Amino acid sequence: MARSPSALAGLTIGALGVVYGDIGTSPLYALKEVFHGGHVPLTHDNILGVLSLLFWTMTIVVSLKYVLLILRADNNGEGGLIAMLALATTAVREKPQLRRGLMLVGLFGTAIFFGDAVITPAMTVLGAVEGIDVYFPQYDDAIVPVTLVVLAGLFAVQRFGTSGVGKAFGPVMLVWFATLAALGVPQIYNNPHVLSAINPVYAFEFCVHYGWIAFVALGAVVLVVTGGEALYADLGHFSKKPIRIAWYGFVMPALVLNYFGQGALLLDRPEAIKNPFYLIAPSWAEIPLFGLATLAAIVASQALITAAFSVTKQAVQLGLLPRMRILHTSVRDTGQIYVPFVNWGLFVFVVVAVAFFGSSSKLAAAYGVAVTIDMTITTVMTFFVIRYGWRYPLALCVGATGVFFVIDATFLASNLLKVTHGGWFPLMIGAGMFTLMLTWKQGRRLLSDKLREDAIDLKSFLEAVFINPPTRVVGTAVFLSSEQGSTPNALLHNLKHNKVLHEQNLFVSVRHHEVPWIGFEKRIEVEPMENDCWQVTLHFGFKNEPDVPEALKLLEQRGVHLDEMETSYFLSRDIVIPTIGSGMALWREKLFASMHRNAAAAADFLHLPTNRIVELGSKVEI
Repeated sequence: MARSPSALAGLTIGALGVVYGDIGTSPLYALKEVFHGGHVPLTHDNILGVLSLLFWTMTIVVSLKYVLLILRADNNGEGGLIAMLALATTAVREKPQLRRGLMLVGLFGTAIFFGDAVITPAMTVLGAVEGIDVYFPQYDDAIVPVTLVVLAGLFAVQRFGTSGVGKAFGPVMLVWFATLAALGVPQIYNNPHVLSAINPVYAFEFCVHYGWIAFVALGAVVLVVTGGEALYADLGHFSKKPIRIAWYGFVMPALVLNYFGQGALLLDRPEAIKNPFYLIAPSWAEIPLFGLATLAAIVASQALITAAFSVTKQAVQLGLLPRMRILHTSVRDTGQIYVPFVNWGLFVFVVVAVAFFGSSSKLAAAYGVAVTIDMTITTVMTFFVIRYGWRYPLALCVGATGVFFVIDATFLASNLLKVTHGGWFPLMIGAGMFTLMLTWKQGRRLLSDKLREDAIDLKSFLEAVFINPPTRVVGTAVFLSSEQGSTPNALLHNLKHNKVLHEQNLFVSVRHHEVPWIGFEKRIEVEPMENDCWQVTLHFGFKNEPDVPEALKLLEQRGVHLDEMETSYFLSRDIVIPTIGSGMALWREKLFASMHRNAAAAADFLHLPTNRIVELGSKVEI
């Protein structure tokens, strides 16, 4: 459906704030870090060579790979690594071994994202606050404390929701990108020779001349595209056209002008390499630029924190993480969520990162590893989508993704050299999350298999019960069961201890699918089972809100009347007991049992009214 010009303009400005916050703040540190450490001599030809590398990296990785190719791989309008994982695994569903391998790769990519969600706020805010060292060097000891105060305030306000802050994202970043361009233009005007760096020959000659040193420098060059994944992840919020207009019309021109302006400054004043971004500004603009840069860094950090909430919710719905408390901060927008555990978990790791590394230059060694891993995984997944999902010819698929894979793999290999210098930090976070996700997924499978072995067929059980029926009480009982057609443990416990059965009984199973949205017309399946009993299956996509009471209202169309005040929800709280030989190492069994025990009540996740829940416990050995 065509959008009006005003609506398109609004979405484009919104995309500036949400989509491009991370990549938009890269001028704070990217060019400086290439020359940091003295490995690359600060000469005329090297400045032009590095600028050429920066320009063509943005052009190939962002303009061609993400904006032109990856944005086409949408899952019913949604993007991001989880959406790509769903597309890729669906495309190869007839190849179980390949599907399993892609699932593991996708899980690791999703896990490593949380490492990026820690590094980005630490890096961007530190890079902005380091303006203190440029303008007020006598107060450089205040950089880390001020950074921590800014970050503490940012994480503290998350519980109030991001809708109000989000409305300011676009205008703030519009001013930011205009400022980037305005800072670069005068320097380029004074030294127009710097524009010759657009010629890729300078990048080629730099790489050939320096060889290994140039390869190492790629670990810093990649900082100019570290926000590229956000293009795809935020596809569902803005759609392709606004994202493309924002990139080609605002973001890339502003970034290029600023980077080339910094390069022109270095050609005249090599000593400005200390912090070329801040030193490019005239003296009267120093304080306003410092404030604007800090605000832009907060916007970039906010975008990653919000994305972490969204990824967590999607992972929970796909069964990759245990249920946890998810609060909705808006009555109109279901995407406005706050996950306390994730928020404060991120904050702890961000504080550790800032305190441990202490500067953006040291953090740069940790930055880039997580991003390049996700960039490479996205390219691999894209190949399987266009080859097996879209059925394009093999040669075309290899050509379309092969070049990008070589570039991504080269950047990844360069960043892996930084593992011992800080790259281990996001990898450690990613490995921990991967272990948790894999343990939870495998543990749920083992638990499901065990429950299925001991399960009693629901139809047969009800037939036996109604031979000599128990007392029927007023109201409706909703028994939640993970296995459709199996007798819920909560029903068995209710009959054993209370010796009653409600007038109406719904046996509800919730199914989460590897698609973002499932409409109301496909939301519910109902199978009558006589004696006012029904088997109900609810279907949700990973972007749908799993609101069980709201979905059950659709039963009114099937002739099943529900009175909210007379409806009770029966849950079986299974206590998992780890045993040797269940299919996982004993430490992982204990980890799963602990995760299962500490998972939040289903009411937090399925929107069940807490005053209408009856929990009945049982023990299960796995």
